[in-house]
Amino acid sequence: MDCLSDSFVPVSSILSGKCEGKKVSIRGWVHRARSSGGLAFVILRDSSGIIQCAVKKGVVEEKAFDAAKGVYVESSCIVSGTPKKDERAPGGWEISAADFGLIHLGTPFPIAKDQSVEFLLDTRHLWLRSQKLTKIMKLRDYATRSLRNFFDERGFFECVPPIITKSACEGGSTLFQLDYFGTPAYLSQSGQMYAEVYMTALEKVYILAPSFRAEPSRTVRHLSEYWHLEPEMAFYNQKMNMQLQEEMIVHVCHDLGKNHADLLTDIGREPEKLLAVRGPFPRLTYEKAIEKCRSLGCKIEYGQDLGADEEAALTKEASQPIFIHNHLKAFKAFYMREDPNKPGTVLSNDLLAPEGHGEIIGGSERIWDAAELRQRMEEQNLPMSDYQWYVDLREYGSVPHAGFGLGIERLCKWMFGLDHIRDAIPFPRTINRAYP
Repeated sequence: MDCLSDSFVPVSSILSGKCEGKKVSIRGWVHRARSSGGLAFVILRDSSGIIQCAVKKGVVEEKAFDAAKGVYVESSCIVSGTPKKDERAPGGWEISAADFGLIHLGTPFPIAKDQSVEFLLDTRHLWLRSQKLTKIMKLRDYATRSLRNFFDERGFFECVPPIITKSACEGGSTLFQLDYFGTPAYLSQSGQMYAEVYMTALEKVYILAPSFRAEPSRTVRHLSEYWHLEPEMAFYNQKMNMQLQEEMIVHVCHDLGKNHADLLTDIGREPEKLLAVRGPFPRLTYEKAIEKCRSLGCKIEYGQDLGADEEAALTKEASQPIFIHNHLKAFKAFYMREDPNKPGTVLSNDLLAPEGHGEIIGGSERIWDAAELRQRMEEQNLPMSDYQWYVDLREYGSVPHAGFGLGIERLCKWMFGLDHIRDAIPFPRTINRAYP
């Protein structure tokens, strides 16, 4: 049998009942295998699902039976036969094999039960084949598709930023520096500033690209490399910005909860949790958030930014995301516009996911006056030479605008009910891991 032909059916077609009574051929990898006497059970997986294949001695050729009986987990193979219903089999269907062929036998798979977290991270290139991680990666893909559809329906353009930059967006202490042909350059912390460039031409844009933060954090929600969704909108204010974020989160939660409930259930997440997400989300000023944190026993003072502990406390019992807005100017980024009605605070917002997951979005109105931006940069001792191009945007046809950044992995961690952010990305990069 030729594994490169187009005559093979996906496992999902068999599990849906479309192939009952028809002879089919499938190809994939061995998920599990066992044999007893003249019968070998090979559970085969492809990208669409798993199905049990019963290979009987005397029904298939002796060479084929010996291959099925001696097959290793994760060997690749081809099975031809007739599907029939069998409630005892995974998925409720079984293929009675008429033929079995090896594509590649492989060697004994190194991952068995009861392996440590570190071992599974060391063998991530193999562990990604596990059923749970496979389903999480499918859900991640569906989530990003849903987000793209959301912005497409609203007339946004997707744009691409550079990854190598000469300037910081979120502060110099968390930059990864590299040698760029003899001069220092950095891996991008954010594509926001470049999104603002596109915004002056296309009005409503978004970027979906990797960002890099050299933060020495060992928490369950920090990565050194992550995927960043960053919309930027001309003629938007703080209220409009928060409304868009709210609509986006409701959209993606309902899309996954409605259209991919089976995958969510398979990884242990109740679809109903996502379907229950509805606006308007609760809104707290920074000042009120500090008061609430203190009432919950958090040791935080007015003037300090909220950390992971405070965000967890605020959201632990929540069923809906929570907006925290109007943070103090003193600890927020230089590009955030000061609230003219509440001096000392900026027109910012953080969106905290419920169930203790914490911040998933940070956004703000941007300073759009050149003189105000220069003053803020001087206050924070930023070198004008690195940001002149950014200031130029305020000199030539500036408009009020706003935007936000969403961490894809943090969103997935919450929506999928994951304990650790490392399982929301195929190859996690953390303070102590850059392999494989």
